[in-house]
Amino acid sequence: MTHRSRLSRDGLARFGEVAEGHVAGGGVPGVVALVGTSEEAHVEPRGLLGIGGAPMTRDSLFRIAATTKPITGALILALIREGLLALDEPVERLLPELADRRVLRRMDGPLDDTVPAARSITVRDLLTFTFGFGVLTEMFDVEEDWPVDVAETKLPLATFGSPNPERQADPDTWLAALGSLPLITQPGERWSYNTSAQVLGVLASRAAGLPIAEVYRTRLFEPLDMRDTGFFAADTSRLATAYADAPDGGLAVYDPPEGKWSKPPAFGDGGGGLVSTAEDLWKFARMLLRGGDPVLTPEAVAAMTSNQLTAAQQRFPGPGDWWPGPSRRFGQRRTWGFCLSVITEGRFTGAYGWDGGFGVTWLVDPARDLAVIVLAQRLFGGPDAVPGVHADLQEAAFAALEEE
Repeated sequence: MTHRSRLSRDGLARFGEVAEGHVAGGGVPGVVALVGTSEEAHVEPRGLLGIGGAPMTRDSLFRIAATTKPITGALILALIREGLLALDEPVERLLPELADRRVLRRMDGPLDDTVPAARSITVRDLLTFTFGFGVLTEMFDVEEDWPVDVAETKLPLATFGSPNPERQADPDTWLAALGSLPLITQPGERWSYNTSAQVLGVLASRAAGLPIAEVYRTRLFEPLDMRDTGFFAADTSRLATAYADAPDGGLAVYDPPEGKWSKPPAFGDGGGGLVSTAEDLWKFARMLLRGGDPVLTPEAVAAMTSNQLTAAQQRFPGPGDWWPGPSRRFGQRRTWGFCLSVITEGRFTGAYGWDGGFGVTWLVDPARDLAVIVLAQRLFGGPDAVPGVHADLQEAAFAALEEE
């Protein structure tokens, strides 16, 4: 952090006006927007939890989807700090299901046309999303689904699509199912999305000898006072209804409060399973802005929030191609740290974060000592179909800064 910032009264008023404008204009039924520094946070709850429902409040709950990933990365780094894991150790010590991997000869080839993996998968490979299995941009540009994609849909994984706790098996069964499939690329060869963070949740559980939810609670949520974050909503009256765009141009219910996130899941998805609030996500951001205390070292924070992809790995499509979110409006380029993206050019160079496709953006700029968190219950339709409330509130947040 190069300096501290404070938020101007006029800028905060404008921040609230932007949030209200998007709700009043029908862009989203409701939103909870937060702009904060390492010392303070300003929260704007506007609109309704669901169409015709109760008002949004500052402690309203949202399915944060892929914004779970940075939290999972921090959890692994906390376990490394404890000595329960090592960054460059093979994962097969704790995850024997991932030992002696076979790799598809062609990414789109048959499952039985494989070669041996060149080396073991390491903890670093999982943190950088380069262990060899996950969603690749090429999957979206084919007329016929790849055999590995077809096989995944028949297993209790939910790793190639949207988060779905109802589809996922318990952690041991889940990992055994994943281990039944070959890798798509060689370990360390290229970045691929999502699956790495799910595997990291299982790794954390086995390293600590606790159920997945308990590892998150004891290592992160309790030390950081993230009292409302977990893998389901204990109080569904506070959980926003999730909406998807309907064919007629309106909104259709995707998941109601009493739906998939209303009860403890069998799995505990480290890639997209958490429910949280704006203030809890700010507490997590504040920990990083303050150098990691009390759960991480400053060195771990620096590594987590800076580029960790090699030049060879960056030759392939990466996080900037997969899910740029509202940053597309800012013309940003991104690389990958440990379970989060890092902006590498433009006005927000050095900022980091990751967005959740159920309507969440989480952006942290250490140079400006700033965090911007926008929770809306309207699903993203894809990188080109992100509701404008996110980018507009990020712009308003930066405009509210008064530098000291």
